[in-house]
Amino acid sequence: MNNWIISLFALSLMVSCKPKDENVATSGINELAQQYVRLALVIGQYDEPFVDAYYGPDTLKPLTKPSSVFPKDSLLNAVKLLKAECDQIASADSAGTEGHRAAWIADQLISFDRRIRIFSGEYGLFDDESKELFGTTAPVFNEHYYQLLVGQLDSLLPGKGTVPERFQMLANRFIIPKDKLDTVFRAAIAECRKRTLQHYTLPENEDFKLEFVTNKSWNGYNWYKGNYQSVIQINTDINIFIDRAIDVGSHESYPGHHVYNMLLEKNLYRDQGLVELSVYPLYSPQSLIAEGSANYGIDVVFPGDDKIIFAKEVLLPLAGLDTTGITLYFTALATKGKLNYVRNDVGRGLLSGSMTEEEAMRWLQDYGLYNEETAVKGISFIRGQRSYVINYNHGMDLVKTYIEQKGGTDPETRWKIFETLLSGQIRIKDILESTD
Repeated sequence: MNNWIISLFALSLMVSCKPKDENVATSGINELAQQYVRLALVIGQYDEPFVDAYYGPDTLKPLTKPSSVFPKDSLLNAVKLLKAECDQIASADSAGTEGHRAAWIADQLISFDRRIRIFSGEYGLFDDESKELFGTTAPVFNEHYYQLLVGQLDSLLPGKGTVPERFQMLANRFIIPKDKLDTVFRAAIAECRKRTLQHYTLPENEDFKLEFVTNKSWNGYNWYKGNYQSVIQINTDINIFIDRAIDVGSHESYPGHHVYNMLLEKNLYRDQGLVELSVYPLYSPQSLIAEGSANYGIDVVFPGDDKIIFAKEVLLPLAGLDTTGITLYFTALATKGKLNYVRNDVGRGLLSGSMTEEEAMRWLQDYGLYNEETAVKGISFIRGQRSYVINYNHGMDLVKTYIEQKGGTDPETRWKIFETLLSGQIRIKDILESTD
């Protein structure tokens, strides 16, 4: 057994929680928070994508190299012990700050347990995995639902052929030339940053590097490095359309992942000393908020027709593309956005074996309006990331409802509530209860 895991067992058993004594309770939760971080980092030694970001002290990093055999049972026992301690504090101090921290960690540990099992090849049903990893399940829609939405585009799109074919013909007018990608993306991100800074005060030294990569299953990725620095990567395997410069740029940068991680690091870890927020486990409830807020943030930074105006006046000229049809394209995209849940239903079918890959391709192309290359990428992503896809659509809808029910329909108020969500230790339970 890994020496670190042995010490974790001992430390877990030694922690004594006495919530009537505030100092003891605080000491207890801080010890558990450190154990939580250590445990995440050990899992990440084996499951490489598990730790998406870490900016905490070196003293919490594993001291030994991972063994050649994944210690599944030892890690599961460590999770169980740690969760029991957190549950005790959460129950004894249910209305207090320490209790909230403990409950938040306990929620995260449920996902640790499931991810350890998945990494070991012990799979579950799509909805069971999403519930344990991300704290919720997404609604199920049948084929007729998607057919009705696609039908709404029939009278909107010009030309002859099927709806997916006509949508693709329209979209193909707005493919960014490869030699213009850097210019267009930098302009889009700069506009996102300018608009975000009108509402938020960000650390003075914050910055990012923009890179273009290949051979990835995703469109874009933010690698947060700590100290308010990010590396933003854009995948150029497939054609990139003008709307994606806005969407992916905002999602990965401002007010998306770059801002989300910065605010967590500054407001919770550095200012408040919440060490549990120094690590971001990718397969955890944090990702429902991270991905949901990053997608919803696109509409926060570009409300109303602002995306159309910005694309028409700035991005399309930079890309050397004609602006004819851009308003129609964005109108069609609004309906296409409602079709995003098809990824979840394809995931359910693929992972359960009830849908063949050929059928999955048909659903993504006919109902998701994917072209062939993006459908192939979509299936690759589902195969690798499984139920993670719910974070983009269901996560966004939950964030949208959460913010708007708190009064975030006025643009300025929406920015304020959005900032509270980005920089808070929010439980998925809190979001679900506020959106019922």
